[in-house]
Amino acid sequence: ETLVPRTFLVGEGVTLADIAVAVAALLPFKYPADRKSLVNVTRWYNTCVNQPQFLKVLGKISLSTAASEAATPDGTPANGPPKTEAQLKKEAKKREKMEKFQQKKEMEEKKKMQPQTEKKAKLEKKELDVITYNIPTPPGEKKDVLSPLPDSYSPQYVEAAWYSWWEKQGFFKPEYGRKNVSEPNPRGVFMMCIPPPNVTGSLHLGHALTNAIQDCLTRWHRMRGETTLWNPGCDHAGIATQVVVEKKLMRERKMTRHDLGRGNFIQEVWKWKNEKGDRIYHQLKKLVLKTQTCFGMHFNETIQKLSYAVQEAFIRMHEEGVIYRSKRLVNWSCTLNSAISDIEVDKKELAGRTLLPVPGYKEKVEFGVLVSFSYKVEGSDEEVVVATTRIETMLGDTAVAVHPNDSRYQHLKGKMVVHPFCDRKMPIVLDDFVDMNFGTGAVKITPAHDHNDYEVGERHKLPFINILDENGLLINVPPPFLGMKRFEARKAVLQALTDLGQFKEVKDNTMVVPVCSRSKDIVEPLLKPQWYVDCREMGKQAADVVRNGELKIIPDHHLKTWFNWMDNIRDWCISRQLWWGHRIPAYFVTVNDPSVKPGEDVDGHYWVSGRSEEEAREKAAKRFNVTADKISLRQDEDVLDTWFSSGIFPFSIFGWPTESEDLRVFYPGTLLETGHDILFFWVARMVMMGLKLTGKLPFKEVYLHAVVRDAHGRKMSKSLGNVIDPLDVITGISLEGLHAQLTDSNLDPPEIEKARQGQKSDYPSGIPECGTDALRFALCAYTSQGRDINLDVNRILGYRHFCNKLWNAVKFAMRTLGEGFVPWEKAQLCGSESVSDRWILSRLSAAVALCDSGFQAYDFPAITTAIYNFWLYELCDVYLVMNSHISDICRQTLYTCLEVGLRLLSPLMPFVTEELFQRLPRRLAQDSTSSICVTLYPETSEFCWHSEDIDRQMEFVMSVVKTIRSLRADYNLTKTRADCYLQCIDSDTAALVQTYSLQIQTLSYSQAIYPVVGGDSTIPQGCGVAIASDKCTVHLMLKGLIDLEKEVTKLTAKKGELEKQMEKMKEKMAKNDYKEKVPVKVQEGDAEKLRQNETELQKVNEAIENFRKMM
Repeated sequence: ETLVPRTFLVGEGVTLADIAVAVAALLPFKYPADRKSLVNVTRWYNTCVNQPQFLKVLGKISLSTAASEAATPDGTPANGPPKTEAQLKKEAKKREKMEKFQQKKEMEEKKKMQPQTEKKAKLEKKELDVITYNIPTPPGEKKDVLSPLPDSYSPQYVEAAWYSWWEKQGFFKPEYGRKNVSEPNPRGVFMMCIPPPNVTGSLHLGHALTNAIQDCLTRWHRMRGETTLWNPGCDHAGIATQVVVEKKLMRERKMTRHDLGRGNFIQEVWKWKNEKGDRIYHQLKKLVLKTQTCFGMHFNETIQKLSYAVQEAFIRMHEEGVIYRSKRLVNWSCTLNSAISDIEVDKKELAGRTLLPVPGYKEKVEFGVLVSFSYKVEGSDEEVVVATTRIETMLGDTAVAVHPNDSRYQHLKGKMVVHPFCDRKMPIVLDDFVDMNFGTGAVKITPAHDHNDYEVGERHKLPFINILDENGLLINVPPPFLGMKRFEARKAVLQALTDLGQFKEVKDNTMVVPVCSRSKDIVEPLLKPQWYVDCREMGKQAADVVRNGELKIIPDHHLKTWFNWMDNIRDWCISRQLWWGHRIPAYFVTVNDPSVKPGEDVDGHYWVSGRSEEEAREKAAKRFNVTADKISLRQDEDVLDTWFSSGIFPFSIFGWPTESEDLRVFYPGTLLETGHDILFFWVARMVMMGLKLTGKLPFKEVYLHAVVRDAHGRKMSKSLGNVIDPLDVITGISLEGLHAQLTDSNLDPPEIEKARQGQKSDYPSGIPECGTDALRFALCAYTSQGRDINLDVNRILGYRHFCNKLWNAVKFAMRTLGEGFVPWEKAQLCGSESVSDRWILSRLSAAVALCDSGFQAYDFPAITTAIYNFWLYELCDVYLVMNSHISDICRQTLYTCLEVGLRLLSPLMPFVTEELFQRLPRRLAQDSTSSICVTLYPETSEFCWHSEDIDRQMEFVMSVVKTIRSLRADYNLTKTRADCYLQCIDSDTAALVQTYSLQIQTLSYSQAIYPVVGGDSTIPQGCGVAIASDKCTVHLMLKGLIDLEKEVTKLTAKKGELEKQMEKMKEKMAKNDYKEKVPVKVQEGDAEKLRQNETELQKVNEAIENFRKMM
């Protein structure tokens, strides 16, 4: 009966309810007898199983022929009452709808099956303006700049051939223009190294932001004449890389790394790196990032030197006692079989009971609950109730802690509780860390599996019982728990406690679950002997250099985080149980001499470090006072944390520990630019290790940019489908192309489907070709200090349009200059400039000042805004328009604007500025072969023509122009010129109008401009009126230019329409339940719409009245 009026169970489409019930009904519907009287259910069932969601998973489901016997052809149930006419009509309608739906689906399927030729045709239509550079140019030779510029801007044309020429000319070598890097440069030295991107595949827009900012800064410093070096690198990304290659091995060859063995696996990683890792450098080149290593060495030689530096750093710090061996709790991933750093632990917040997927478990595991159980007090009937979120860890409990001031437990001081599953007796200890008000005030203590409990165990000298092995299987526990998987033991322990009557309750509990970001496994605190760096003294030094101003962190709101970390720093675990990475150069010593007691792994006395096994053997023999032949060595299997090698990056790239020219000139560096999310993990460690190993800061300033998110504010994630390859923005890509990239990724099938949906939602037509320059400019424009960046691809496309505007403006200006134009040797004022010339040179000087201060302060939006406004709103929209009759001086002014404007823009848009700059004549003949990237950046000392008076005057002029344009638009005067009377408040304003009358006339498309001082009587009848400012009112002559009666009729109709809309809106808002039922946002929208209608109605009434006066 419920289904009689419905097609689906809920709503008008398939929902989870339909899916669940239909799947449950699959088996019953195999038997006709079960549905003889279920006509509506059968109809609903048939509808469901023919939906795309079902067909995709289950395929075509056909019911047995007997099923059709349940009803007669006219829809009447065989054993039921005949249907009413209304019911039959309703069913017929539904059948008709269903048929249409099926036809639509069939059409869609047919479209999918058609060849891709149609889609390609559409793409070609979009790409009609794509122009390519086809003139044969050998790599490294200069691009042809004599042929005419294409009609419109095309990234493919503009970006061709320049890169190899720049490289061959050596523009990006730090010694460019000097004999060598050591030659003193009065303008100074600038060195910055790239935060090394992980070798795991591709860069995304977050990396592109980092590198676009850095490249802009490097280019700016180079154009200032400094000796400039921007040094690249690539992080070997221990865990990330190993996970990627292991997944690939399993997917393609069904093998683990253990099947291959360590040596073969390392070869496999290098093979993968050589195939995929180079993509990063290709992407950087496409972003026109001109990095320049100052090593003149082969790649393998570089790798060897860097590896040697890492080894040397470890050995020096180990010999000094800064690196030591200790057995402590680490973040352990059972899936990776490795310790992981804090940055690789995601903290998943749970509000209560939650089932989470865990690798290696078929069923989801329960988290977010607090389990209470009791321990029996030895020798009495008393019990102590404790609670835990990890009930399986009670197998490793060695004490119960209570607060010393808790009166409830004073009588139990010195007593023992008995473990229910073994003969372990555990003391009740008194400790201040216990919160008396939480739960029962008694806390179970598991020193080997909880960070807080570890410290309690240390204080009270409790036993540390490790109950988990590296794979997450239970050890050191009694049967039946021995050998169980940790989360299977969770259920078994709970059941065993229930059987003993010691289980009390389970309730929801807000908690944070640590999840491995690489493997998605639940992280376990595990006792392991590892190598640690003593950070106390280094952390203090790192805090002090910031406090005393030696190191500057920008923006300064990150200082609080810095000091919080440095002042409370803990020792750093640098061991990783991986195969890919820098193997730790430490050796465990076994002395084959009965006089020497055998050592334990955790005892640092039995470990030596060495640059080779021979060196380590000599050290060991000396330490234990035996001959070298009695020493057996076992090198640590572990590798160093990736951040350790990254920490010495600023000086290892220059050959440290070997003294070299490069190290002397370029270390310490000038700046580090990176994301704020690795301030501690990388920046702090570079500062600490730089000070420790070289005695110098690695850089003087740290600039931290924001994190890039997608247009919806979500973090970039491959599984969301919102990780965008910069190359796809530069060259464009179809939606199908984006989908294909997912297929080649390491994502699991469910994640791929989720990502596909995300891509389809955000990029339904793919990503249009934006070009390198537009991408770089957009990234810099977005980079506002102190906030995350929600990056919208449409905005990048907007900057491609800006490139086109720039292109057309320079082409137009060059035609205006003429072929024989010769610029003055120096940009200067001659004293004969018009007001227009003086104004545009003032605005150019203001742009130079804004760019200079913007670069100095790392305020990139200020730079992009200054350049964008100058080119678009001042040079193109005003100066080029109002100078239709151009003089020689005007030509010189125009040339200065073009040449300086392109130089201002060059660090941000290197390709298009080079292409256009090469077409301009030079001030000096000897400059004819130079590139814009090595010309001097405009400085305020040279362009010092900013005039606030002229700017104020022109601001007034533009307010008048905009008012006239607005009036013309209101009265639809698109092509007709009209006289304009400007009623001024005083003679000074009138004189100003007279001075700029030609500019106002040109810009506002007016017939003539008449400045008037006095009342309305001085203005002719028949004008439209608007106020431009408190000093000027615009009167636009309309009489004789428009059909007054027609305009009044049109406006009267519009007035009626507006009044009707307002009445309807007021009725809606006046209803009694409006404020209670209508959402606040909708109410605000309604109020705003009403206000807009009222304003528009007022304008319409004024216009009607004004027209009637003219009639």
